Amino acid sequence: MRTDNADSASSAATPGSDIGAQLAGKYMTFKLASEIYGLEILKVREIIGLMDITRVPRSAEFIRGVINLRGKVIPVADLRLTFGMEACQATDQTVIIVVQCLVGGRSLTMGILVDQVLEVLQIESAQIEAPPSMGDGAGAESQFILGVGKAGERVVFLLDIAQVLGGTAAA
Repeated sequence: MRTDNADSASSAATPGSDIGAQLAGKYMTFKLASEIYGLEILKVREIIGLMDITRVPRSAEFIRGVINLRGKVIPVADLRLTFGMEACQATDQTVIIVVQCLVGGRSLTMGILVDQVLEVLQIESAQIEAPPSMGDGAGAESQFILGVGKAGERVVFLLDIAQVLGGTAAA
């Protein structure tokens, strides 16, 4: 029992260490504009090149439409629009990351349109901080951020993809 109390005391003394321990792991990193984001690698099913996206009438602006991926229809969200940026412009680096996670107790598979996939990074607990407080004027983007990882000189926003997709699925 003494060890548990000592662990609790050390956790209370360093609030960022709890979040780092919870979030440490492998992340697939990608770019939206000049910002770098990370997704837990276990939530990534595959990465596919940009393909024809069929618009769905009366869908939310950030839902670009659906794709037919090997016989399965998958909705595709433009993360730039979800985060209040300009729409993603197709380049030779633009890809769709197919992710799967639990949203509201059910498994959801969805594509997310991103500017460029970078790499898979191992981010250790010491490299992760809690998201900064943005005050009352925080944008929608901040509610999706689990933590902020540091990889060399780069800052990587670690996304709660279930929260991102939960918001898009509700729309």
